[in-house]
This record gives sequence, C-alpha cells and structure tokens, in this order.
Amino acid sequence: MEKDKDKIEEEIKETNEPEIIDDINEDNTDDVNSDNKEINEEPADEEIQETEEDILKEEIKTLKEEKIRVLAEMENLRKRFEREKIDSIKYGSVNFARDILSPGDNLERALSAINEEEEHPQSIKNLIEGLLMVKKELSTALEKNGITKIDSLDKKFDPNLHQAMMEIENNDLDEGIVVQEIQTGYMMHDRLLRPAMVGVSKKTQKAAEVESDKESQSDNDDSEKEAKN
Repeated sequence: MEKDKDKIEEEIKETNEPEIIDDINEDNTDDVNSDNKEINEEPADEEIQETEEDILKEEIKTLKEEKIRVLAEMENLRKRFEREKIDSIKYGSVNFARDILSPGDNLERALSAINEEEEHPQSIKNLIEGLLMVKKELSTALEKNGITKIDSLDKKFDPNLHQAMMEIENNDLDEGIVVQEIQTGYMMHDRLLRPAMVGVSKKTQKAAEVESDKESQSDNDDSEKEAKN
C-alpha cells in the first residue's frame, strides 16, 4: 500500500510540474510585454508633447501677427482722424466763405462805380467812407480765416487758378497773359476757393502768322546746323 501511495504522489508531481512551469513562463512573458509597453509608450508621450508645443508656438506666432496688424490699423485710423480734424478746422467754413464773397464783389462794384474826381456832397462822402471801412473790415476778416486774393493781372494764365472768359488781342504781350480781371479769385489756405475770371491776351492773326514763320525759320536753321555738324 505504501508503495502505491508513493507512486501516486510522484505521478501527481510529474503532472503538475509542466503546469507550474507554464504558469511561470506566462508570468515572465506578461512582465516582458508590460516592460515593452512601458518602453514603447514613453516615445509616444514625447511625440505628443512635441506636437502640442508646435501647435502652441504656431498659435502664439499667429496672435503676434494679428496684434501687429491691429496696431497698424489703429495707427492709420488715428492719423486719418487727425488729418480730418485739421481739415475740418481749416476748411470747415468753406461754404460760408464762398457765400460771403458775393457781397464783397457787390461792394467792390459799388466803390468802383464812384467817380473820385467828381465833387460829392458831404452825405455821399460819408457814405463812401463807410463803404471803404466795411470793405477793409471784410478783407481783414477773410485774411484771419486764411482767405486771400489771387494775384492774376500780368501773370501767366494758370487753369488751376484762372477761368478764361475772353481773349484780348495784344501784340505787345506773349499769348496767355492775364490782361483783365473780371472777377477776383480767392484761395483758402492751400485750396482754391473760387477761380479768378479773367481775360487772356492773344496775338492778332497777322502777328501770329509772322511769329509762326519766325519759328519755322528758326527750326530750319537749327536743322541745317545739325546737318552740317
């Protein structure tokens, strides 16, 4: 009986040993796999961290560019508002200034119609003195607001300042010279408030032909000199 018992125990041991070995091997395999997972997970975490840093850097760069653009736009707006403010102060009364010029023109016409050589009664003389005082005060008020007359007579015709109303034949002057001022022009600071209405000189037809012949002859002489050279 004891022998049979010993045999049975040996068989049980032999039967359980492979299972134990397998369990040990499985445990070892799990440990190795676990270590490999940990090893493989570390680089993945680093890659994710680097990607997040790149995204944050790109967002910071974008925000900086947007900030610079917004600041530039604000500076441009500030400069534009400053210019508009200055222009509104300088030229805000331009319409009123144009309206006030017409009474000034009528005052000029009234004074120019008075014959200074004629003897007038005292009442008329007082009236003339009053009109002259009004004219002086009006001129002073215009100058204080930056409104000045355009000096046109004997000047070269300028389409930016003058409006030609007629041509006057005059052989003593070059063509395009202002010889008559029909209505005075005005500037407001550096802007044209009203162009001057003027009469411009021109040559008579005969004088123009002579002048044209002289120019043609001069051109021919120059051509001949160039050909000889």
